[in-house]
Amino acid sequence: MFHGIAGPAGMGAPGTKPELYEEVKLYKNAREREKYDNMAELFAVVKTLQALEKAYIKDCVTPNEYTAACSRLLVQFKAALKQVQGGEVGTIDDFCRKFRLDCPLAMERIREDRPITIKDDKGNLNRCIADIVSLFITVMDKLRLEIRAMDEIQPDLRELLETMTRMSSLPPDFEGRLKVNQWLQTLSAMSAADELDDAQVRQMLFDLESAYNAFNRFLHA
Repeated sequence: MFHGIAGPAGMGAPGTKPELYEEVKLYKNAREREKYDNMAELFAVVKTLQALEKAYIKDCVTPNEYTAACSRLLVQFKAALKQVQGGEVGTIDDFCRKFRLDCPLAMERIREDRPITIKDDKGNLNRCIADIVSLFITVMDKLRLEIRAMDEIQPDLRELLETMTRMSSLPPDFEGRLKVNQWLQTLSAMSAADELDDAQVRQMLFDLESAYNAFNRFLHA
């Protein structure tokens, strides 16, 4: 007697509803999911940096736009690499070999740790731009990580204001500089161990993001 051909695993007797195929997942728990998310973020940053370098070579972005974007990506790269280091990944070279990531232009930027527009001479405009971008990101990242003590925020904020002051092309009434100065005065009135409360952190983040966006608009004008 002909009994038929066995169907895919999970199919029952005739008339019964076949089970859906199980989705294949890279991770089995939240910890493994975070590991893959972190690797994906690092992969994306390196690929974006490679694309930015190509765009600059083709003159598709201005030097100021390139410098600001590259500086931000280098900061993000360092943070992303820390999240995946250990075990199989020790260096960015290990990561690129493991995932066959071929981004020579991005790797050159990473090795030099500065945008191609930045020279080593002091007072260089592009150096100021890169430092301002980096400091904005550093302070905002600290706040998002709930680092809110006066003595941990004030030094970076003071350096940010001083760097913007050195950038002579920024007008004296630049709104971003005014916002940073207001918060610096607030912090200066606190003792070293004092911490910003939740409302202050939220407002400071809002003001710094507004100041950072204003700085980017100034560069693109």
